[in-house]
Amino acid sequence: MTKMNTDVYEQLADALDRLPNGFPRTPSGLEILLLQKIFSPEEASLACRLSGTMEPVDVIAEGAGLDTQETRNRLMKLVRRGVVWFDKSSGKPLFRLAPFVVGIYEAQLELMDHELAHLVEDYMADGGAKGIMGPQPALHRVVPTQDSVKSEWILPYDDVKAILMSANTFSVRDCICRVQQDELGTRRCDLPVKVCLTFSSRERPSRPEDITREEALAILDQTEEVGLVHTVNNVVKGVGYICNCCGCCCGILRGITDYGIENSVAAANYYAIINPEECVGCGICIERCQVNAISDEGGVSVVDRKRCIGCGLCVTGCPDNVPKLVRKPDAEMIHPPENYAAWEHERLVNRGLTG
Repeated sequence: MTKMNTDVYEQLADALDRLPNGFPRTPSGLEILLLQKIFSPEEASLACRLSGTMEPVDVIAEGAGLDTQETRNRLMKLVRRGVVWFDKSSGKPLFRLAPFVVGIYEAQLELMDHELAHLVEDYMADGGAKGIMGPQPALHRVVPTQDSVKSEWILPYDDVKAILMSANTFSVRDCICRVQQDELGTRRCDLPVKVCLTFSSRERPSRPEDITREEALAILDQTEEVGLVHTVNNVVKGVGYICNCCGCCCGILRGITDYGIENSVAAANYYAIINPEECVGCGICIERCQVNAISDEGGVSVVDRKRCIGCGLCVTGCPDNVPKLVRKPDAEMIHPPENYAAWEHERLVNRGLTG
């Protein structure tokens, strides 16, 4: 590969790291090999000129030195591949660079193979995970399982069923994290793969992966039964997906379990308690906890409150209804940013990229 071709990947890596989500450079330089796997030199040369701000085609074309129609065609190809985001709500098509996580990585289901799986895994272990999941606000936040919190305690933005009920279109796709672990041959669980939900309040043409609201709610029930953690965009308004996560495959929770990043996910504003006088020590809650926050002490289960993320899986799994979710005191509550724009601004400030 020529130096000119290599340069566009360096520029693209820098452009991705200027986004709020981050894409840190590593000692090994694996991020360049990762981008070379996902982007052709032509795609990288255009993508590296984009930023986190939505821009019209003519502005992008001028900067790239390309014909406007040719630029639009190339951009739409990148949109279809999930590496560029597109907005036409204003009546004029606008484009921006998608972040690596959440964004580009999740769109690689078709491309995910043994090579890409290893590149992502090695990049995350070489500092990518810390650089992407360490800064605050966190990428995702936990919402508790249905019926695990008293109705008078639950915050409106934590009601996972209400979030789905407010949407009009629904789709389901494979979990990219479990697909990646399958390609590595290192998956440590047998939990279901086709459980990642996306939804919108906007009406749109139907797609092959579309499902009904009833089917989406059934997936919620299924994932709670098998012990998966619901995580969503870390915002109050504009939630568009529900990931159903395990601590052994899913990158966000692996921030806690594998990479030692305590705040890789924003915990819900609740925590679990287990009455030792009622616990019979069956261990089901220990097995269901995806972040190892519950342990056996003297034959009863004990919650490490500092590690608990408030998912409620211990509550819904206990046959004796012993665990309970309790709402945190007001002084400990952390509310998510109002919307994605506010989230991005806070993240840029905290990363020292804007005032």
